[in-house]
Amino acid sequence: MNIFIDCEFNSYKGELISMALVSETSHAFYEVLPLPENIDPWVRENVIPVLEKKPLASREEFQMYLEEWLNRFNTIHLIADWPEDIQYFCEALITGPGERMSTPPITLEIRRDLDAKSTVPHNALHDALAIMDRHEEIITEKMCST
Repeated sequence: MNIFIDCEFNSYKGELISMALVSETSHAFYEVLPLPENIDPWVRENVIPVLEKKPLASREEFQMYLEEWLNRFNTIHLIADWPEDIQYFCEALITGPGERMSTPPITLEIRRDLDAKSTVPHNALHDALAIMDRHEEIITEKMCST
């Protein structure tokens, strides 16, 4: 199953703020993590106002919901337009020292050509939907040109 991802985080290399995953059948996962104490001014101005959801109580709660959502699929092909989205996803799979959540088999793809205009920029869910739409446009363009 192709799943498209977008994340918002507290500036370069900062803490994960939100993650969205959208399957090609439009099943969506979108959660906001507990907000960091020192939010970057740009993030405070451009990301926080468009979260559209209250933060969860803990990272552990986020991981529990993520694991439950991922396990609805037999296999996952995760598609991102930015490498850090993959990084934050992989870090979220780690639940403790030497511990990780149970998931179906996962493959990863990063594509620069998936940059897309979102209806709500800097909201991970809207951005993931835009990435999915752009991916479908590229496939359609390729099919029409052959």
